[in-house]
Amino acid sequence: MNWVTRSRLVEDLARLGVSDGDVVMVHAGMRSVGPLLGGPDVLVLALLDVVGENGTIMAYTDWESGVQHLTRDDASESVPQELLNELPPFDPASSRARRAYGVLPEFLRTWPGAVRSANPDASVCAVGAKAEWLCADHPMQYGYGPGSPFAKLVSAEGRVLLAGAPLDSVTLLHHSEHMAKLPNKRIIHYCEPVLVDGRKVWIDIEEFDTSNPVVPTAREDYFATIVKESLDSGAGRTGKIGNGDSYLFDAAELHQFAVAWMEGKFG
Repeated sequence: MNWVTRSRLVEDLARLGVSDGDVVMVHAGMRSVGPLLGGPDVLVLALLDVVGENGTIMAYTDWESGVQHLTRDDASESVPQELLNELPPFDPASSRARRAYGVLPEFLRTWPGAVRSANPDASVCAVGAKAEWLCADHPMQYGYGPGSPFAKLVSAEGRVLLAGAPLDSVTLLHHSEHMAKLPNKRIIHYCEPVLVDGRKVWIDIEEFDTSNPVVPTAREDYFATIVKESLDSGAGRTGKIGNGDSYLFDAAELHQFAVAWMEGKFG
């Protein structure tokens, strides 16, 4: 078997452009990266090697047991409303990352020293020098907007890494959806149980819809179109992480491109 090792990942990440001190939001397709000698931990270790003690890596976690996922019409096993009172509350320290986004978020969430933000559905986890700052004071309402970890990633001149992950997996574009001036954005309202001072409290949440395109006229796969057109314009870098086709973007550049694209198409 052609094992992918930690040293190879370090070389691949450096060749792609990840460097010391970077703040990097990572999306990973482990099967595409290849058979990792040591499992997904090896990718985390390699990332930490490359960004160094002054750098930070972060990942979108969401919440596996989030109410909006359990009650959606297209949920595979929708939970009746009368049973939801038995749902354990969201606890940033213990609630699992959503499995639909791959295994890396849960591996990073449980990494020694990891920090997780407090918005259940927009939550991220981070490890490194800026982890506390990125995750602190995550707004409960409109959790992809100003003050969110996504806004902080942009302001920190951070980067977005797709390590073998598809182009439509860039969660930062939900921040772009929030900031873009668009008519008729879909808005959703729901309640989540959250652990507050040791007790379960149901919180009313208002958010732009992130499970569907934010405007009705957008195609389901339009995030991939934005990212591809950004690449075609000369932004970002392309290479291999292990065996997986991978891409590295400046977060602010990609965000600004996405906002202009959305406003041009739907504004």
